[in-house]
Amino acid sequence: MADAQQDEPDDYVIATGETHSVRDVVDAAFHAIGVDDWSNLVVCAESLRRPAEVEHLVGDASKARERLGWKPKVTFEELIEMMVTADLKDAAEERRRR
Repeated sequence: MADAQQDEPDDYVIATGETHSVRDVVDAAFHAIGVDDWSNLVVCAESLRRPAEVEHLVGDASKARERLGWKPKVTFEELIEMMVTADLKDAAEERRRR
């Protein structure tokens, strides 16, 4: 990996270049805790849906790859599992403090 310390500051997009829906995030999050069918646990309020502003959002990390030698080290599913694990740990610590 190239040195992440650059002579001049710059902005970089850190992304996998993959697209995932909110449903994909929910699937991965529930899978991380061993729940395969979450359909009766989640309610989607139509009033909170917003119209799609763009068809697809995909991060382009080519500049980070080229200049920094950066590439993703974890998969989407691994990232969601890490986030769920951290949230569960935080919730357990909060319960202990009460």
